[in-house]
Amino acid sequence: MQDITLHTSRRHMLAGLALGVSAMACGFRLWPQQAQAATASYPVHYTDAEWKQRLTAQQFAVLRQQSTEYPYTSPLLKEHRKGTFLCVADGNPLFSSDTKFESGTGWPSFYKPLPGAILTSTDHELGYARTEVHCSHCGGHLGHVFDDGPRPTGLRYCMNGVAMVFKPA
Repeated sequence: MQDITLHTSRRHMLAGLALGVSAMACGFRLWPQQAQAATASYPVHYTDAEWKQRLTAQQFAVLRQQSTEYPYTSPLLKEHRKGTFLCVADGNPLFSSDTKFESGTGWPSFYKPLPGAILTSTDHELGYARTEVHCSHCGGHLGHVFDDGPRPTGLRYCMNGVAMVFKPA
């Protein structure tokens, strides 16, 4: 009987470890992290309780707890009209539709933000340094920027669609 319990426990442990490693390799988190202390003073700020009232549970998890939506789930992924992508939390214009491109990653991707729209910080959550992208008005987590994008910048701003809304031109 002990061998069965031990093997069952080991099997569950290995399955959980494999799931966690797979999630990390894909660059997204299955569980939201605790909200990090603000390192900058943002013009738009609320308490966690106020953010929870203003945002959906998924928006709160992404914007305030640095979680990530599942790939290929955002309706903004297929948004191809002319217009502007705004922060869902405060309406700050973030990206022009002119800079959106199909990256094949499962998240809306852009090669350049609007001037003054974002701030960045270093994220070591996966065990190596990544550049995290925040809304410059509320500090909300939007996604990450990578150096494998198209010309002219060579950057790929890989954003969570749930953190943005689209305003057609």
